[in-house]
Amino acid sequence: MDQRLPVAGTRSGVEMGTLIRNGSAHFEDKNVYASNVMPQKIRPTAEGLSSRSSMTWQSSVYRSIKIVIFSTKLNLLMPFGPLAILVHAFSGHNGWVFFLCLLGITPLAERLGYATEQLAFYTGPTIGGLLNATFGNATELIIGIYALRNGMTRVVQLSLLGSILSNMLLVLGCAFFAGGLVFYRKEQVFDKASATVNSGLLLMAVMGLLFPAVLHFTHTEVHYGKSELALSRFSSCIMLVVYAAYLFFQLNTRKDSYVPLTEEASRQGVDPPEDDDEVPEITKLETIVWLSIMTAWISILSEYLVDAIEGASLAWNIPIAFIGVILLPIVGNAAEHASAIMFAMKDKLDISLGVAIGSSTQISMFGIPFCVVVGWIMGEPMDLNFQLFETATLFITVIVVAFFLQEGTSNYFKGLMLILCYMIVAASFFVHEDPSSEKGGPKT
Repeated sequence: MDQRLPVAGTRSGVEMGTLIRNGSAHFEDKNVYASNVMPQKIRPTAEGLSSRSSMTWQSSVYRSIKIVIFSTKLNLLMPFGPLAILVHAFSGHNGWVFFLCLLGITPLAERLGYATEQLAFYTGPTIGGLLNATFGNATELIIGIYALRNGMTRVVQLSLLGSILSNMLLVLGCAFFAGGLVFYRKEQVFDKASATVNSGLLLMAVMGLLFPAVLHFTHTEVHYGKSELALSRFSSCIMLVVYAAYLFFQLNTRKDSYVPLTEEASRQGVDPPEDDDEVPEITKLETIVWLSIMTAWISILSEYLVDAIEGASLAWNIPIAFIGVILLPIVGNAAEHASAIMFAMKDKLDISLGVAIGSSTQISMFGIPFCVVVGWIMGEPMDLNFQLFETATLFITVIVVAFFLQEGTSNYFKGLMLILCYMIVAASFFVHEDPSSEKGGPKT
C-alpha cells in the first residue's frame, strides 16, 4: 500500500498536470479568439464610424426637413418666393412680383412662429413667451427697415398700423369665433387683469400717435416741420422705456402669466389635460438653424416686396394705404393667426389673447418707436404723425376691443363682430386717398 501510494499520487499528479495544461490551453485558445474577435465589435473601424455618423447626420437632416417643411399644407406656397425673384429678373412686372412675394412670405412667417414655439420648449415659458412675441413680429420689422432704407416712411407707418389693426380685429376675432364654435355651449373665459393692462398700453400708444397729428393739423408747432418730428422722437424714447418696464413687470413680477397650464394645474392639485403633454419635435440646434434660415429668406423677399409696392399700386390701381394696412399685415400675421386660432380651439384663450393683443402691444409700444429711432439713425424723417384718418381708426379700434374685453369672456358672436369690424376697416382704406405724398410713396 505504501508503494502504490506514490505511484497513484504520481499518476494523479500527472493527470492533474495534464488537465491543468489542457485547461489552460483551452482558456488560452478562448482568450486568443476573444482578443481577435471582440475588439472588432467593441472598437469599430474609422470608416465605420464615419459612415455611421454620416448616416445619422443625413437622417437627422431629412427628419428635420420633413417636420419643418412638409408637415403643413401651407408650405406649398414656398416655391412662390423663388418664382417672384425669377419674375423680377426676367419680366420686371411689379404687380406679379409683389403678389408672388406675398404668397412666398406667408408660409415663412408661419414657420418662423413654429420654430419659435419649438425653441420655447428649451428656453422655458418666460423667455419663450418673449421670443414668441418678438419673432412673431419679425416680418413687419424687417419689411419696415427695408422700406425705411428706401425712404418709404409712409409705407412703414401704414404697415405697422395695419399690423395692430389686423391683430386686434382679425386675429382676435377669428380666435373668438373658432373657440366659440368649438365650445358653443359655454362662454370661454380669460384673465381680465392682463387684458386690461394691454388695453392701457394700447391707449398710451394711441396718445403717442395722437399728439403729433393734432400738433400738425392745428398748426400750433413752435418750429414748423421740426417740433412734430422732435416730439415724435421724444415720445418714441418714452414708449420704449415703458415697454422695457412692461417686460420687466411681466417677466419678473408676474411670472405666473407665463407658466404653462400643466404646471399651474399641478400646483392646484388638478390633473392636467392629456393634450398638454407636448414635447419638442426638433432639437435646439435645429430650431436656431431654422430661425436663421427663415429670417434670412424673409429679409431677401422683403426687399423685393418693398421695391414692388409702388409698381403694384399703379399696375392694379390699388391704393398704397390698402396695400400697407391690409395686405402686408395679413402676411406678417400668419404665425399669430394660426397660433391664436389653435389655442382658442383648445380652450386656452389666455394664450390666444396673449398672442393677438400681446403682438399688438409690442408693435405699438416697441415696433413703431423702434422704427422712429432707426429712421432717426438713418436720417429719415420717420415720425408718429400717422395722419388723422389712420389715427382715428386706431383710436376707435382700441376702444371697441377694450369694451369687448372688459367682461373677461368670449363667444363666437363677439368674434364675428370683430371680424366684421375689420371688414369695415378694410373697405374704408380701399376708398381712402392718402394725402401725404411727401412722406414717401406717390399720392394714392
